[in-house]
Amino acid sequence: MEEEWVDVTQPGLLFNEVGYRHPLIATLDRTVSIFSGLGYDIIDDPVQSPEIETDWFNFEALNTPPDHPARDMQDTYYLTEDKKNLLRTHTSAVQIRYMTNNKPPFKICAPGRVYRRDAVDATHTALFHQIEILNLQKKGEVHLGHLKGTVIYFLQQFFGDDVEVRFRGSYFPFTEPSLEVDVFFRGKWLEVLGCGMVDPRVLENCDIDPEEWSGFAAGFGAERFAMVTHQIPDIREFYKNDTRFLNQFTGLNIE
Repeated sequence: MEEEWVDVTQPGLLFNEVGYRHPLIATLDRTVSIFSGLGYDIIDDPVQSPEIETDWFNFEALNTPPDHPARDMQDTYYLTEDKKNLLRTHTSAVQIRYMTNNKPPFKICAPGRVYRRDAVDATHTALFHQIEILNLQKKGEVHLGHLKGTVIYFLQQFFGDDVEVRFRGSYFPFTEPSLEVDVFFRGKWLEVLGCGMVDPRVLENCDIDPEEWSGFAAGFGAERFAMVTHQIPDIREFYKNDTRFLNQFTGLNIE
């Protein structure tokens, strides 16, 4: 007890150090700045980007079948017994809301918090940040080449002009074709994002005619980019609020 004794009458210590941005906020700001420069509107207000979502916007409208693993109770935080309301698992739901309430053409970037029932370890947390983009134009005005060009430009702006980028075929229920994207960074290949052309059925779910409109989408995690950029081995460091960790990232600015 003597070792834990604290003098509660002692005056508080002055702390004059000026605050600075968290590495996650710096990563989000840098990403948003790049896409804003490409003409994308940033959608992050609580009306168009709510963190509490419905099954329709988070899963059904995104062409995610009822038996998809992501819809299991073990993977999603449901808020009602009928599983109709939940904490969003990705910011793709923002794309559905925007397409439902706005007429194309448009280009949007949707950053925000998302939630998944992942076991917490060095690479997973129940809360993390995601950024997604959507570009919807008259059919024929954008194609897979535009998607690849946009992704390459963004990655070069973020990691440097000399970064190597490769695309691999993949599968997502809301895009067709779908691609995974890797970068060769600091001596090894790293998977950094997923993308693809918006599936026509997703457009139909938003009352958009896929014979008239088409587009592409891409998404990635801010924590992943921050960990790669700053060589952070454990995602949990972002949330400990440990000044010994945070003091390593003073002076982070938008580039």
